[in-house]
Amino acid sequence: MSNRMWGGRFSEGPDAIMEEINASIDFDKKLYAQDIRGSKAHAEMLAARGVLSAADAEAIAAGLDEIGAEIEAGRFTFSRALEDIHMNVEASLKERIGEPAGRLHTARSRNDQVATDFKLWVRDTVDHLHDQLTALMQALLTRAEEHAGTVMPGFTHLQSAQPVTFGHHMMAYVEMFDRDRGRLADARRRLNECPLGAAALAGTSFPIDRHMTAASLGFDRPTANSLDSVSDRDFALEVLAAAAIAAVHLSRLAEEIVIWSSAQFRFVRLSDKFSTGSSIMPQKRNPDAAELVRAKSGRIIGGLNALLIVMKGLPLAYSKDMQEDKEQTFDALASYSLVVAAMTGMIRDMTVNIEAMRAAAGSGFSTATDLADWLVRAGGIPFRDAHHVTGRIVGIAAERGIELADVPLADMQGVDARITEAVYDVLSVDDSVRSRTSYGGTAPANVAAMAALWRDRLGA
Repeated sequence: MSNRMWGGRFSEGPDAIMEEINASIDFDKKLYAQDIRGSKAHAEMLAARGVLSAADAEAIAAGLDEIGAEIEAGRFTFSRALEDIHMNVEASLKERIGEPAGRLHTARSRNDQVATDFKLWVRDTVDHLHDQLTALMQALLTRAEEHAGTVMPGFTHLQSAQPVTFGHHMMAYVEMFDRDRGRLADARRRLNECPLGAAALAGTSFPIDRHMTAASLGFDRPTANSLDSVSDRDFALEVLAAAAIAAVHLSRLAEEIVIWSSAQFRFVRLSDKFSTGSSIMPQKRNPDAAELVRAKSGRIIGGLNALLIVMKGLPLAYSKDMQEDKEQTFDALASYSLVVAAMTGMIRDMTVNIEAMRAAAGSGFSTATDLADWLVRAGGIPFRDAHHVTGRIVGIAAERGIELADVPLADMQGVDARITEAVYDVLSVDDSVRSRTSYGGTAPANVAAMAALWRDRLGA
C-alpha cells in the first residue's frame, strides 16, 4: 500500500521504528498557529495570482480557521502516522472541504513551509521575551530608585573592594538586560525575511507573488535565495545565542541572590513566594527559585550547542537532521521565558536589609582607595607613592583589628607627615560613594539620574 503522504513512489508504509524516529508531531504541533497563518497567506496569494479560484481560497481559509479553533479548544486529534503539524492540518482540511485542500500545497513544499512556520514562531517568541525583559528592567529600576543611596560593599574576587550603592548594583543589571534586548532585536531584524515560496529548494514555475506573502505575514521581504531559504537556521541559532548570553546574566544575578540571602550575608530576604523549606531542617529558607534560574542557564546554553552541532556538517539544502532544530529551541526559549519571569518576581518581592549592607560596606578596609586618592589630591603625592603609604596604614589597622577611620591621626602621620585631620572626611562609606561622581559612577545622585533616564527610555 502506498504511503498517502509520499505518493506512489513507495509501495509499503514505514516500519514502526522508522515511524517513531521520523514523526515530529509530538513537538511541532506547537507550530499550529503559525502553520495556519502561513497556509492562509499562501492560499490568498495563490488566488490573487489566479492559481487558485476565489471559491477554493475561501473554503481553505474557512477550514483552516475551524482547525485552529479546534486545536485551541483542545478538541483536535493529532496523528503520529501523519508525521508533523503540516500533514495533520492538511489531512484534516481535506476531511472538511474535500478536493480544494489538495490544491493548497501548490507552489510550496514542507521545506519552505516549516522554515516559515519556525521563523514565525521564533519571531513571536522574541517579541514576548523582549516584553518580559522590559518588565524585569522596570523591576530593577524600582529597586534602584528606592536604594540609590543604600550603601553596600562592592566586590572584586568576592572580596570587599570599595563601597557602592545597592541602586548602582541594580542598575548594572539594567544595562546587561538592555544589551540582551538589543541582541534579540538585532536577531529579529535579520530573521524577518519570508522563506515561503522557495518550495523544496529551487523555487517554483507557478506565477506566485512572494512579496505579497511576505507582507501578509509581517515580514520585511522574501528571502532572496531558494537554497538558503530552506537550509537556513541562523535565525534560531542567533536567538539561542542571545538567549545563552542572557541566561549567563540571569545566572550571575541569581548567584548573587543566593549569596546575599545566606545567613552569613543577610543582604536580602526572598519572599515566601520564591523560597522553599527543608524536609528535615525546620529553620531553613532556601532560595530555590534563584538556584533554579542559575541551573537552567545550562539548559539554555545546551540548546544552542545542540543546534550548532546539528547544523555544522549539513550540505545545502534541506536534510532531515534539521527536524532536530525545534525541540531544543522550544525548550531553551521556554526556559528563558520562565527564568526571566522568576527573576522579575524575586526582584519585585525581595526585602533589602539596609543595615546589614551598611555594616558590611565598611569592612575589609573598603575606603583604602579613598585614602590614596585623598593623598594624591591634598598632598600632591604620585598615586603609586600614595598607594604604598595607604598600604602601610591599612597594615596598622589590620594589626590592631580596627577600621581605617579609627586609626589615630598621629599614627597616620607617622607614616606620612603630610596627612591632616581632613583625611577623615573621606574615610566613611557615605563619603566614599558620594565622591564617585564620574560618569557611570556609584554616587547616589548619578544613580538617581540614570534611573530617571532609563524610566524615560522604557516609557514607564
